[in-house]
Amino acid sequence: MYQALYRKYRPQTFDDVVGQDAVTQTLRTQLKTGRISHAYLFTGTRGTGKTSCAKILAKALNCTDLQDGSPCGRCAACRAIDSGSCMDVLEIDAASNNGVDQVRALRDDAVYTPSEVSRRVYIIDEVHMLSMAAFNALLKIIEEPPEHLVFILATTELQKVPATILSRCQRYAFRRLLPEDISKRLNYIAYQEGIDLEPDACRLLSRLADGALRDGVSLLDQCASAAEGAVTADLVCNALGLAGERRTVELMTAVANGDAKGALELFSGLYAAGKDLAAMLDELLSLSRDLLILQAAPKTGLPLLSGIATDAEAQALMPRFTAAELLRITTVLQETAAGFSKSANRRIDAELCLLRLCQPALDENLTTLTARVARMESQLQSGQFVAAAAAPPPPASEDEELPPPPDDADAPPPAEGEAPPMAPARDGFGADFLQQLRREVSNQYKGFLVADGPTRLRVEDQLLTLEAESNYVKCVLDRPEVLEPAARIATALLGRPIRVRCVQRQKRGPAGADDPLRSLVDFGRSHPDLINIKK
Repeated sequence: MYQALYRKYRPQTFDDVVGQDAVTQTLRTQLKTGRISHAYLFTGTRGTGKTSCAKILAKALNCTDLQDGSPCGRCAACRAIDSGSCMDVLEIDAASNNGVDQVRALRDDAVYTPSEVSRRVYIIDEVHMLSMAAFNALLKIIEEPPEHLVFILATTELQKVPATILSRCQRYAFRRLLPEDISKRLNYIAYQEGIDLEPDACRLLSRLADGALRDGVSLLDQCASAAEGAVTADLVCNALGLAGERRTVELMTAVANGDAKGALELFSGLYAAGKDLAAMLDELLSLSRDLLILQAAPKTGLPLLSGIATDAEAQALMPRFTAAELLRITTVLQETAAGFSKSANRRIDAELCLLRLCQPALDENLTTLTARVARMESQLQSGQFVAAAAAPPPPASEDEELPPPPDDADAPPPAEGEAPPMAPARDGFGADFLQQLRREVSNQYKGFLVADGPTRLRVEDQLLTLEAESNYVKCVLDRPEVLEPAARIATALLGRPIRVRCVQRQKRGPAGADDPLRSLVDFGRSHPDLINIKK
């Protein structure tokens, strides 16, 4: 009869245990020196070797020929424990034997001396499932057991074990295994079983194991059963119902581009191929988490990535999102995945999730608004807000007279010997001045400093006046970062010291025309194409 790989390759000695060197080395030293405790508590997540180490320790305690602290596996005691025929080494599942009566029966039998081996060993798996009355019944014998008795408790939920039990046991924490450790073990098993396991497939299985070696071996067993030839990454994705790395990166790229149509088409193809919806969202969530880590730690965060995408793909995607956008994406994916258990139609939920990711304007919550503002700030800092290019005036024919300069009713007439006011579209100084000033100031001011724009120039002796058409424009330009370079440029162009000021051009209008908000609205109406956003 076929035996599952995780059972066939269960560790038999401490040397076979993967990734738990701190635990195995301490147990070896205790066995070699004879300083054996009466109660052990093994804690950690599933598939990290707790029960396997408990069985190895039970064999080592009764082995007649220890090999560097590990059981020999050849003596009568080791063979009896391996076969399960030794009545003095008992493995108890606390999930199905959690009542006080079962624990009382165990306590009454534990006082008898062993009949086949030197020590009686009780391995209680998932000990946190015991009731409080059962823990109390177990308390006294764990505190003062007979010399021949050893308890080995194992649990995945340490917080549920009472403190009275914890204080009477030696505690050993089993850590999650690294993907590299799981990959080595999977390659070893594949070699022993004659499985052609490709490196990409091995790396994907190691990531999917999530630190549990037993999960990784079980996944390898499943994929090897579905393969007629080599176990490839594509076969792993098909066998396990995963979207795969390339599709996940393509979905995230569609989200970055705001391409709802492309994202839905990708999703439809994956859904038709039978991909698991929860696994698809989980892969997107893992990729979003990787991008957040790269933004927080661009160099040191590479070893922390989940491996859902290659390092190069993740680094190429990372600059396309702000941290606020990635937090929004993570929140939306988590909310959708959490609602799957109560959903009547998961496909609709997943499609709505993709629409919300691609079109943030559909959401009106605070998180989405914060992400949109962060995107605008990022585009402003990177120079993606640019002024719309003004259409050049048509060339005038020889018979056509140039239009007169704009008449400014409130401007004082030029004094004798004083240069007349200069308009940017008609005067060489104005064009040169505006061109040089736009090079000096940041992007947020450039749209207001264009020919025939919302700002006029007037030179009076040693004073250059920037006349803004509205209070909003004046508030924007009346700042040192604009006035100081303007004075320096004007001085260089005119050859004399020039001071610069910014005023609002006086106009007669209805009441409330000077209100800043009204000025902003009027400015937007009069210049609808002044500012464009690069997509």
